[in-house]
Amino acid sequence: MKRKQTLSSLFLTVIGLFLALVFFSPILILLSNSFKSLKDIYLDVLALPNADTFIASNYPDAFEKLEFVKSFANSLVITVCSTVLILIFCSMAAWVLVRYKTRTSSVIFMLFASATLIPFQCVMLPLVRLMDKMHMMNRQGLILMYLGFGASLSIILFHGFIKNVPVELEDAARIDGCNMVQTFFLIVLPMLKTIMVTVAILNVMWIWNDFLLPQLMINKPGWQTLPLKTFLFFGQFSKKWDLATAGLIMCMLPIILFYIICQKHIVKGVTEGAVKG
Repeated sequence: MKRKQTLSSLFLTVIGLFLALVFFSPILILLSNSFKSLKDIYLDVLALPNADTFIASNYPDAFEKLEFVKSFANSLVITVCSTVLILIFCSMAAWVLVRYKTRTSSVIFMLFASATLIPFQCVMLPLVRLMDKMHMMNRQGLILMYLGFGASLSIILFHGFIKNVPVELEDAARIDGCNMVQTFFLIVLPMLKTIMVTVAILNVMWIWNDFLLPQLMINKPGWQTLPLKTFLFFGQFSKKWDLATAGLIMCMLPIILFYIICQKHIVKGVTEGAVKG
């Protein structure tokens, strides 16, 4: 019996290592090519850089071309503002839908749930045209659109989690004289820490890496985010793969570090929210 368990564990370990290699191989290739010249990349994209071909200057060159500090600041402001608004408004909406049951609350929740099935491309052109008429083709308009597109999944996650929050605590707060706003911010919100981190991670990863929506809304000098700036390495007649690979690694590092720090909360938040959801 122990021998079978050992063999089964060994088999699962081998499968896991193989899958990890498959998933990480694109990143490893990207990292390897970021230390090679454009000529060496074209000669053999899979070859590792050696002492003769190793080039570290790609990173400072890409840093300068990307205007990294300004682009990083644009991405950071848009990501943080969008995520904070999503956390506040979606948690409030989910709490109201759970606690204040009406004839239309279930319909409203189903509308949010069904919105996750609608691809962005279906509403892309009409929405951009509407934002243009409202004179909101700027960072504020982009943040508002992220709030709208991120609301559906976020409300679903909050909705399932809030069902597990004891309603007796809210009743006690009302008896003590708290109004609706005070009850939410003083009693409910502190108990949503786990799911708040989960929703924040999912939205930060999506917003930070998004390319299409910023391209439609803020593709102007001085407003561009990191994904938009990296696209400048790929011209119509030439592609600077040496600088592009270095730039992409630099763009990935902040979000990878953020995910590593917070990833333990993802499974915990989703599973706890799914108990009664």
